[in-house]
Amino acid sequence: MVRRAVAALAALLVAGCSGMADTGGAPSPGTGGTGPITLAIGRDTTAYLGPLLDRWNRAHPSERVTLLELPEAADEQRAQMVANLQAHSDVYDVLGLDVVWTAEFADAGWIVPLDRSLFPLDKLLKGVADTAIYRDKLWAAPYLSNAGLLYYRSDILKKEHMKPPRTWAELRDEATRLSAKYKIGGYAGQFLPYEGLTVNFAEAVQSAGGSIISPDARRVTMDLGTARTALDFLVGGVRDGWIPREALTYKEEESRLAFQEGRLVFARNWPHAYGPATHSPLAGRFAVTRLPGLNGPGSSSLGGLNLAISAFSKRQKSALDFIRYFTGRDNQRLVLTEGSFPPVWAELYDDPALIKRFPYLPVLKEAILSARPRPVTADYNQVSLVISSAVSGALNLSKPVDETVADLKQQLGEVIQPGG
Repeated sequence: MVRRAVAALAALLVAGCSGMADTGGAPSPGTGGTGPITLAIGRDTTAYLGPLLDRWNRAHPSERVTLLELPEAADEQRAQMVANLQAHSDVYDVLGLDVVWTAEFADAGWIVPLDRSLFPLDKLLKGVADTAIYRDKLWAAPYLSNAGLLYYRSDILKKEHMKPPRTWAELRDEATRLSAKYKIGGYAGQFLPYEGLTVNFAEAVQSAGGSIISPDARRVTMDLGTARTALDFLVGGVRDGWIPREALTYKEEESRLAFQEGRLVFARNWPHAYGPATHSPLAGRFAVTRLPGLNGPGSSSLGGLNLAISAFSKRQKSALDFIRYFTGRDNQRLVLTEGSFPPVWAELYDDPALIKRFPYLPVLKEAILSARPRPVTADYNQVSLVISSAVSGALNLSKPVDETVADLKQQLGEVIQPGG
C-alpha cells in the first residue's frame, strides 16, 4: 500500500501527542541544564547567521552556541534530524524546524513544550504562531515566516511597456514573448521532485481556487477539474518552452542563481533570494510581486522556521534562553536587515525606515497574510512524496495530466485514510 511504500520526505504538521516517546528523563526547559549549546539548522546560504550568533556568544561566554549546518533542502534536513533524534542523541540542542514539522516532532516526543507566557505571541504576524502550536501547547518559537513571491526583470518589462503579470495567462504570454526575444528562460520555480515541488503544486491548486487536503487532513478535497487546470498550467509551460527543461532540476538555490545571473525573466522563490540579488549585477533591475493566479493574484503556501528544544538536550535552560533572545524583536530586525529573511514580528513590516530599505515589505506582508498553511497530519511526509513524485512525472511529460491527477487523488486517499 502507498502508506507502507512511501519513504520519508519533508514538511508539515502532524497529529496526536498521546504517543509521546520516552525522552530519557531530560529536564524541562527552564528548570536546569546550562552550558554550551548547538543550533541545528538548514545551510545558511546568505552568511547572515554567524554575526548574529557571535552577538550571543560575546554576551554568554559560558553558553556559547555552535552552528551545525544541515543540508539546504528541507527533506534532507529532516532526515538528518530524525536520525539523530531517533537515536536519542544529545548532539542537537536547538532545532530549526520547518513550520510543517511541529506536530510530527511533538507527537514523536522529540521536542519539549514551551511556556507560552515567555513569548510575545500576540505581537507576531497573524497565523504565524499557530504553526508552533499543537494540541493547545506551544512546541517551538516562531523565528522566520515565509511566502512565495514572483521575482521579475523590471528593466525588461519597463523596456517592453509591460506590467508584472497578475494572472497565469499574463505570465504565460509575457514569459513566452520575452523568452524568445531575449533568449533566456521565461519562468521557473522549484521543480525538482522534493518538498519544493509539492509547495509549487499546492500553490498552483489554491491559486486556481482549490485545495488538496482538508486542514485537519481527514479528507482529500482535491477537485479533479481544478487540479487538472493547475497542473496543466505548469506542464504546458514545459511543453511549450516558456518553462525551460533545466528548471526541472531546480531547488531554491538553483532557481535563485538562475534568476540572479540573468537567465530568467520570471522566477518563483522565497524572500531570502531578494538580498543576494541586490548585491549582484541584477541590482536595480528586478522587483517582486504576489504570485499570479488563475484569475488574479494567487496564494502562497505558508512557510517559515520555528526554533524548538530537543527532548534529549542536556542544556535545555541555556537552549530556552537562547531561543528567547534569538526570536526577540531586536534580533528579528537583524534577521531582515542582515539576511533578507521575513521576520515574524508584525510591527517590523510597518516600519518606515525598513520599508525604505526593503520596498517589498508591504507586498511580502500581504503575501504572508494571504498564504495558506499546509495540512496538519502525521502523514505529511508521505503526502508530500506522493504529490512531488506524481507532479514530477507530469512535468517530465511522461504521464498525461488527466491520468496524473486521478491517480494522485486515489493515492492521497490511501495515505490519509486509516488502514491505508
